[in-house]
Amino acid sequence: MDNKIRIMIVDDEMIVRKSLWTWFKKYGHGVDTAASGPEALEKLEQKPFQVMFVDIKMPGMDGLELLEKVKQDYPDIMVVIITAYGSIESAVKAMRTGASDYLLKPFKPDQLSLVMERIICQQKITLDYQYLKGHLEQITRFDNIIGQSAPMKKLYAIIPEVAQSDASILITGETGTGKELVAKAIHAKSPRAELPFIAINCGALPDTLMESELFGHRKGAFTGATHTRKGFLEIVSGGTLFLDEIGDISAKMQVDLLRVLEDKKVFSVGSETPVAVDFRLISATRHNLEALILEGVFREDFYYRINVIKIHLPALRERKDDIALLAKHFMEKYSHETTKNVDRITPDAITLLTAYDWPGNVREMENAIERAVVLSKSRTLSTEDFSFLKPSQAPVLKGKTLKEVQKEHILQILEEHDWQITRSAEVLGINRVTLHKIIKRDNLKKGR
Repeated sequence: MDNKIRIMIVDDEMIVRKSLWTWFKKYGHGVDTAASGPEALEKLEQKPFQVMFVDIKMPGMDGLELLEKVKQDYPDIMVVIITAYGSIESAVKAMRTGASDYLLKPFKPDQLSLVMERIICQQKITLDYQYLKGHLEQITRFDNIIGQSAPMKKLYAIIPEVAQSDASILITGETGTGKELVAKAIHAKSPRAELPFIAINCGALPDTLMESELFGHRKGAFTGATHTRKGFLEIVSGGTLFLDEIGDISAKMQVDLLRVLEDKKVFSVGSETPVAVDFRLISATRHNLEALILEGVFREDFYYRINVIKIHLPALRERKDDIALLAKHFMEKYSHETTKNVDRITPDAITLLTAYDWPGNVREMENAIERAVVLSKSRTLSTEDFSFLKPSQAPVLKGKTLKEVQKEHILQILEEHDWQITRSAEVLGINRVTLHKIIKRDNLKKGR
């Protein structure tokens, strides 16, 4: 037998456990034993098994009761019931309860071989089904955009429609809602899919550096320009340019980009020769750009140029029906990456995650699940694994300036993440340098 399986033998008779253990080990399977139902359930909490051989008659918790608990909590485990010749009725009942097969005592090696052949065949069918199911789910998830709530179904419907045009798209939504994932999904389903997709975080680059990154420069154009370099606007030609946090760019950069969008030509820094470019622009922002227009910091003509089609992403608190699905996805992702074999979340933990407000949205939730998986000491995530999540408290807005509300929000995020600068900056949608500047500027201190 080439297929190696993780097997648990549950029988109160030591001689049965020993004989089966020896036989399975001979063929290279991973084997563990338990003398009772409670011991077996305890071991299932610690590590995964694919198949269990369970004696139907045991003191205390019998095989049928153990079978019911296993199929309830670990439905993918295949259970083979071990029974005597005089208990065929019990074996039939076990098959109706969910057992995959049964083995009659006293059994011979060829009978055990036949049962194992059937088990391996069923395992292959199950794995093939899971692969195909996962492949189909991946296709319908639009590149890891996950959710089945009403707002997400509307998003799934609009992505293929807008992908076919070259109209500029503006994606709005709070930090951490997955704006870049949506931009990538639109690109992947567009006629430009085989050409470059380049993402730039406008809030992370100072104006001078952003100009050089986007437009490129000629050798000697400024101090440090030791060679000619193409800008992203030229490199992305034919593909899709994603400008994240476009509300943070300066008035000058808005003018320069507006000219490129209208003329389809780029002048690199230090050059007087234009280069023709052709790209699809997708922008994203957490800001209210209409309000910034009224404040005079965002150009109205530029706004209408980038906002031909608007897509708004809901906050996670507005689609709580998706939280259980997201939790399972991130648990499987980080269980695989960390080889921790964490494969369950208790109903109470799901209730806790659903009740939490998630100010950092999906990004914060992914970080929370990753942390829980990494630190978990069992296969099951419980409420204890999420004790670091503190109830979100909305700031009292009445009588406070926008600057005061912003300061309180930043302080709240810092406190919720134990003043971990990198994690807090991710949730806030800014870079570490900016967050350090805000902390220093506003004199924010731990414990205030």
